[in-house]
Amino acid sequence: MARPRRRGSAPGRDRADRLDQITRAGSERADRVARAKAVLAVAAGRSFTAAAQAAGRRSGDAVAQLVARFNTEGLTALEPRQGGGPRRCTTRPPATASCRSSGAARTERDGTATWSLTTVQRALRAAPGRAAG
Repeated sequence: MARPRRRGSAPGRDRADRLDQITRAGSERADRVARAKAVLAVAAGRSFTAAAQAAGRRSGDAVAQLVARFNTEGLTALEPRQGGGPRRCTTRPPATASCRSSGAARTERDGTATWSLTTVQRALRAAPGRAAG
């Protein structure tokens, strides 16, 4: 059974002008331009699927969510958001290093509170049971 089709509401004149500026700006990020094109296409009466295709996207459902977010948040809905998956914690080393190292970076010992590439390399080289190579 197909879901009922919902249309997005038309943005106000000032928002529509700003969206048009974003789509025409050569210095604007490509993802923001695609989102602005999708919102404008829905406002022009196209379906979510047709708006997704016009913006170079594949998912009409994602366009529907974008339009709903645009209706509540305004132009900030065009900004990129966290892209799925668990958020990364910068105070812990990568999984391979955490298995072999003595734990999180220590400010007193390493001189840093976060793991940099160099800190991870040092921890891996100093790890007990490291295979020769």
